[in-house]
Amino acid sequence: MKATIERATLLRCLSHVQSVVERRNTIPILSNVLIEASGTGSVRLMATDLDLQVVEHLPAVSVEAPGAITVSAHLLFDIARKLPDGAQVSLQTADNRLVIKAGRSRFQLPTLPRDDFPVIIEGDLPTSFEVPAATLAQLIDRTRFAISTEETRYYLNGIFLHVSEEELKAAATDGHRLARFTLAKPEGADGMPDVIVPRKCVGELRKLLDEHADSNVAIDLSASKIRFSLGGEEGVVLTSKLIDGTFPDYNRVIPTGNDKLLRLDPKSFYEAVDRVATIATEKTRAVKMALETDRVTLSVTSPDNGTAAEELPADYGSTGFEIGFNATYLKDILNQIDGDNVELHLADAGAPTLIRQSDKSPALYVLMPMRV
Repeated sequence: MKATIERATLLRCLSHVQSVVERRNTIPILSNVLIEASGTGSVRLMATDLDLQVVEHLPAVSVEAPGAITVSAHLLFDIARKLPDGAQVSLQTADNRLVIKAGRSRFQLPTLPRDDFPVIIEGDLPTSFEVPAATLAQLIDRTRFAISTEETRYYLNGIFLHVSEEELKAAATDGHRLARFTLAKPEGADGMPDVIVPRKCVGELRKLLDEHADSNVAIDLSASKIRFSLGGEEGVVLTSKLIDGTFPDYNRVIPTGNDKLLRLDPKSFYEAVDRVATIATEKTRAVKMALETDRVTLSVTSPDNGTAAEELPADYGSTGFEIGFNATYLKDILNQIDGDNVELHLADAGAPTLIRQSDKSPALYVLMPMRV
């Protein structure tokens, strides 16, 4: 194999594929990226961790000899990063080595044969539809902060995608809070199986979306695999296994009868929660909210650090009461609210609270209260 690639192009593609590769691997070839140069003048890069696979095509300056080899992904990425801007990088295989030349620099890296490189067999992906990249980015941003990190509840370690009558819904929960995002059902999503997209796949996809913000993302899936194609022929394809588990019926925890409505400015609410939570410790992460008709008083009491309180103007028309929330979870949700209004639909100090921008917004949040 012998190919020459612009340094900027190589670096951009390597930054996508190398982040899929785990730093520590018991299987040596999983630390490698597969480089495949074809006679048509393009080069294909591929990396996998056996659950997630990314493939990207990039234009080469020239391909003098087609061929394929695998080499350490992180090492190649580090080399490309340190090469001078505007350099042309020559990649050539010789004696089980990859020789990299750029300007006066020359590297020789050990390689492993292409035939040993594992590929995720996609099988049949019967459901196919497209979603604008910007919408998909919004869907991820509005839900992924609520994904559980508890490995024991593996079925909560991702975003749940499913269709109902006219909508495609995405949900994530860790048992303390729930985030749900709804969009109109894309054409072709009829009969789609309920799927849970793993956290790592969500993270890698989100990184790629910014570079393809003006295009559509083609999504193909079955009950066990999902494939995201960005940027057409010369683009990136991300394929992932899905989480094999049953996501709980989250609709049961979305309150419908919460009749106490509190309206606030989300930005000043966020900042006030952030200020009073300064003195909270690991044990006392709760911020207490005392509700009155025209204001909310936030307070935190910590046996080690003292107390903090702040009053906020608010619009509230029901009987006053006190409720406590985990300050971090509350801030995570408020961070997702654009605009100058947030609605909290409350019932009592022990019931889940519904939080949203308005009844027209595609995102909805449920937060469990804490005892204070």
